[in-house]
Amino acid sequence: MNKSRSIVLIGPMYPYRGGIAHLTERMAMGFVERGHDVHGITFTRQYPEFLFPGQSQYESKSVNHGAVKAERLIDSINPYSWWKAKKRIQELAPDIVIFRYWQPFFAPAFGKIARGLSSHKIKSIAVVDNVLPHERRIGNATLARYFFKAMQGSVVMSESVGEDLDMLKVTCPRSFAPHPIYDSFGESANPAEARKKLQIDPDAQAMLFFGFIRRYKGLHVLIESLNHLQDKLPNYCLIIAGEFYEDEDLCRTKIEQFGITNHIRLFDQYIPNDQVADYFAAADVVIQPYLSATQSGVAQVAYHFEVPVITTDVGGLAEVIPHEKAGLIIPPNDPVALSEAIIRYFSEKMQDDLIKGVKLQKRHFGWERLLDAIESMM
Repeated sequence: MNKSRSIVLIGPMYPYRGGIAHLTERMAMGFVERGHDVHGITFTRQYPEFLFPGQSQYESKSVNHGAVKAERLIDSINPYSWWKAKKRIQELAPDIVIFRYWQPFFAPAFGKIARGLSSHKIKSIAVVDNVLPHERRIGNATLARYFFKAMQGSVVMSESVGEDLDMLKVTCPRSFAPHPIYDSFGESANPAEARKKLQIDPDAQAMLFFGFIRRYKGLHVLIESLNHLQDKLPNYCLIIAGEFYEDEDLCRTKIEQFGITNHIRLFDQYIPNDQVADYFAAADVVIQPYLSATQSGVAQVAYHFEVPVITTDVGGLAEVIPHEKAGLIIPPNDPVALSEAIIRYFSEKMQDDLIKGVKLQKRHFGWERLLDAIESMM
């Protein structure tokens, strides 16, 4: 699309942290690079503090390098702010409004704003990470339908997300583009220097579990699998890098129970953007033992840094990580199968061949496909 458009992009952006915010900011950069006029709108309050499981909702540094500064207008639980946001968007008179949608908690606010804009002939579309949350609750489907009925189009980033929209009988026009690579964390770091910095044995068989920790991500399953590694991989190391949102006591208890404390490097904190490269450089493989998923931003960070992935066959993960080409796919919630995959990865020295596959596969996950899909809805 050659025509420049005026875009309002609504979703988490700096100063909010996390993968959704990073993707939104990187999307804004992509539109600016294509010549569009982009105005960001984000939250004054994203989650009430009592609902947020982490230590902080805020980031120390933006990933879009000042390309777009988001105006903070939307309080997720204050309807008056939704009306103010709608009025502000009317003043901006954009050609299109893009909502970043990832869970029904935001459906009332986003749906109300979109309906108000529709009455003024302003088109709204959604870029969808998840239709329903991993932890299903009564009312989620109703809230999601309320939001999507206000959309004039949607872009999904995995086939499983599209299937969820079909289940909800969402009929607005739809486009598909795979979740793009997270390329906002700089270049790869030197592996030896990264291991020294993180105090990891330079000769260890190092695995990385990265990102905030919730039960559906299956860290407890990964820890259980390590109990089967002792005889086969006596020098393994698991790097756990992320803030606990759930299951901290469970995971720490299992580590002590199995007597594997010396094999664990635990960084139980949010990892700032400028440190992400070190963790991926220190790892021989990324492990994603998810119990459920749609797609995963962590896999796309791994692709950026060209690290193979061992993951489970849930949601759209197998769409992204082809088995024995860019990683290994195993059944979910199966610590024995996971341990066997880890042992195979190292004993068969699969890393070099899978890195070649990662380099080939990552070409399919450039930003052009997602930006093209969104532009097709404009």
